[in-house]
Amino acid sequence: MTSDSHSSSPISRRRRRLVVIAVGAIAVLAVLAGALTLGTHNDDTVAQPEPSPTSSPSASFERPAEWDPHRPAIHFTPEQNWMNDPQKPFLLDGVWHYYYLYNADHPDGNGTAWYHATSTDLIHWEDQGVAIEKYTNGLGDIWTGTAVVDHDGTAGFGDGAVVALVTQQADGVQRQSLFVSTDGGYEFTPYEGNPVMDNPGVADWRDPRVFWDDDAGHWVMALAEHDRIGFYTSPNLRDWTYTSDFTTTGLGVLECPDLFPMSVDGDPDDIRWVLVAGANGTEEGMTTGTAYWTGEWDGERFVADGTGHQWLDHGSDYYAAVTWDDPRLPENERLASRYGIGWMNNWAYAGRFPTQEWQGGSDSIIRSIRLASDGGRVTLRSTPAPELQALEGDALAVDDALLDAGGAVDVTMPTADAYRLRLDVAAADPATGEVRVRIEMGDGRFATVGYDFDSGRAFVTRDADAVADEMPDAYREVRTAAVPARDGRVRLDVVVDVASIEVFVGDGEAALTMAVFGASGERGARIEAVRGPIAVTDASVTPLRVAPVERVPSERQSG
Repeated sequence: MTSDSHSSSPISRRRRRLVVIAVGAIAVLAVLAGALTLGTHNDDTVAQPEPSPTSSPSASFERPAEWDPHRPAIHFTPEQNWMNDPQKPFLLDGVWHYYYLYNADHPDGNGTAWYHATSTDLIHWEDQGVAIEKYTNGLGDIWTGTAVVDHDGTAGFGDGAVVALVTQQADGVQRQSLFVSTDGGYEFTPYEGNPVMDNPGVADWRDPRVFWDDDAGHWVMALAEHDRIGFYTSPNLRDWTYTSDFTTTGLGVLECPDLFPMSVDGDPDDIRWVLVAGANGTEEGMTTGTAYWTGEWDGERFVADGTGHQWLDHGSDYYAAVTWDDPRLPENERLASRYGIGWMNNWAYAGRFPTQEWQGGSDSIIRSIRLASDGGRVTLRSTPAPELQALEGDALAVDDALLDAGGAVDVTMPTADAYRLRLDVAAADPATGEVRVRIEMGDGRFATVGYDFDSGRAFVTRDADAVADEMPDAYREVRTAAVPARDGRVRLDVVVDVASIEVFVGDGEAALTMAVFGASGERGARIEAVRGPIAVTDASVTPLRVAPVERVPSERQSG
């Protein structure tokens, strides 16, 4: 697939932007009052990298009136047409380069290209147009892959060339092709020897994830091959040799693999490798999502540690996730945390969202991901990336509250289209303790976030949002995650935008992501005690400023 020159000027193409209420029965007051004295929530997380240089923060907490009513305030979306899989960003000369699959012919035509956006802070983005076009080299459209900076020129295109390995599909046959950019990742041209990996005769053979393995001294590719991940090595990004595979069961057709090392609890002497893949969790009562395994990598093969797979997110809408580190950090800090982003949609209803200006949903917020020990098992933990703080206004405290069964407190909301609600909750009796946070979206529309102390599970449901009645059954299913309460209490961190809810539970032990649609009207939140008394403490709601994407002229959006 070639990438013809855009009509915009080279200068334009190469821009690098540089509730006071307390209701409680006397019989349980003492128990709940004790919960109120447990103090504020303290994270034991490792130090996070400092945010990248930030563009001038948005002044407004409200989206422009002319926007599509479902255009999110802080989540990345295209101006028009269709978006899906995110691609792993890379950093070059202080600029983050991010790509995603994009169909300019939606809904009448098929096939995706790679669309490009740049940022200096991972919050404010500049739209750069199509970087790799579809259907121009006879091998089909452009699917998921990886762009890397070939600092030492191993591929023969010069030091610092940006090389993309992507899947191309034509007539049902999936192959891996190479594209190269010598202008820093803005425009790519096809390698004359494409495909660099021809299909060996299998139906599912796609989504190459590529990285340089310092210890082994070669490039590594993880490739999704139906129910397994194949591993390949190369000295030059052009010639690839199969070395091993990792086979799964009960997870359907795998997609979008990833492989990376992380330190456990930030300990540089305890390094594990994490293998990630898009997977189908239907057999486990879930939906499609992002599964992962921890284990060891020897430069040619991955050996899982025997604890089985886990899920990076337990909501309905976190798919095709990618992770990356910050190369500016010292090695120990690079191993301690990574960024992550996922496609906030689900193929069960992907084309049925009520947006008008574009389709395909949006990306999640960027997250901070770390690897932590948990009772002999190591797990990935997800929290909002510290960069999100650049959008935060002044937090509004919510008064501590003792709620009897059936009691509720209305949260005073800031004037903002996106906000972050944090709260600690404790139950007098775990057998009857359940908190629900009703996220109100106007005209009686709402979704529910909650935690059941009896089962030890957090949950999110959207059976009363604006489109639930029109969606498949999968849309209305309650999504849950098992997270034990700590000392009888649990922490919820809820990021709400006009078309989504992202819940982070405890110290990042679980995340639940769901696209959620409301109607025009006043928005709010209501905290409810459902079956027994609960205590709400250390609660606040923080408005989030709008982070609009800086758009390019429409002629550069062709693909």
